[in-house]
Amino acid sequence: MKVHKVGIIMNGVTGRMGTNQHLMRSMVEIIKQGGVKVNEAEVIMPDPVLVGRNMAKLEHLKSISGVEKLTTDLDSVLSDPYYQVYFDSQTTGRRAPAVKKAIKAGKHIYCEKPVGISTEEVLELYQLCKQKSLKNGVVQDKLWLPGMLKIKRLKEQGFFGEILSVRGEFGYWVFEGNSIAAQRPSWNYVKEKDGGIIVDMLCHWRYVLDNLFGKVKAVSCYGATHIPERVDENGDSYQCTADDSAYATFELEGGVIANFNSSWTVRVRRDDLLTLQVDGTKGSAVAGLRDCYIQHYGSTPKPVWNPDIKQPIDFYEDWSLVPKQEDYDNAFKVQWELFLKHIVKDEPFPWSILEGAKGVQLAEKGLESWAKRAWVDIPEL
Repeated sequence: MKVHKVGIIMNGVTGRMGTNQHLMRSMVEIIKQGGVKVNEAEVIMPDPVLVGRNMAKLEHLKSISGVEKLTTDLDSVLSDPYYQVYFDSQTTGRRAPAVKKAIKAGKHIYCEKPVGISTEEVLELYQLCKQKSLKNGVVQDKLWLPGMLKIKRLKEQGFFGEILSVRGEFGYWVFEGNSIAAQRPSWNYVKEKDGGIIVDMLCHWRYVLDNLFGKVKAVSCYGATHIPERVDENGDSYQCTADDSAYATFELEGGVIANFNSSWTVRVRRDDLLTLQVDGTKGSAVAGLRDCYIQHYGSTPKPVWNPDIKQPIDFYEDWSLVPKQEDYDNAFKVQWELFLKHIVKDEPFPWSILEGAKGVQLAEKGLESWAKRAWVDIPEL
């Protein structure tokens, strides 16, 4: 068995997403399973070094992950030719400068989104990668969620007929931190620290829409800071200067209209933290992170509006659960495996930094739309 070892610099994995999704549920699980199988004679084995600013946190990660190599000196591992790949899951403002340094060191790049704080900044990183012939990719995890994969399969099978509209509901109540501790970091609510749900979530909705339903052509977005004051990790009150809710409508290629409500100030009464409803001429689907329910044209009830009587139709009973037809792994892990195959075997990987730039672009246009209180077109990058 030929083993391709890939040295990976993992910077910023002491954060919530970096620890849970990228280290423990992706990298550690790939190592546990014996690497990424290429064929019967080849396997790719990642060999990570964990990088952060706090050695105590890194030592904790070592104890729970089994990854032995740690450092607080990023430059030392960037200068080591053994490490081929640089991965970044730091806070948004720190990401682009560190990625730029890694590109100059000749590392292939894989990073979280948003890749940077402006479209121009991210496009510069993409061009630098191209100039140095470096492979690059951006995390676009929701494409491999079971619910999204089921919608993709339904579309491929022609279930929807002509798709008319997409409705997304995302969010949950993030506690303010007074009596119950907040479950998200305080910087998320501070504009000066690159926080805000528009910046965070419109990057996601861009790749979901582009890949599943059609390219985004225009956006109308309204943001709000519903909760003006929260309590940070040190127990200190602070003013929220970034949006905690976003109400956005997108015009897609082909005439499809998509509407997404994203909020950290909403209480959940739906199937999941994210639900996506797709309505077409022949059928509809409602998907969460894992499950997907469908209603065919022939199973669609015919309601009559009459507010004077109790509704006689149970609107849930005519929907069917899509059965499990394939195995689903952790979405972050799946994309990591695809990227490693891209690095070692040059297999296709279309989710480049350019795609990450499109996400940042949509967030910027969403903010512009909010400021102008107007529709804003999305130019090609």
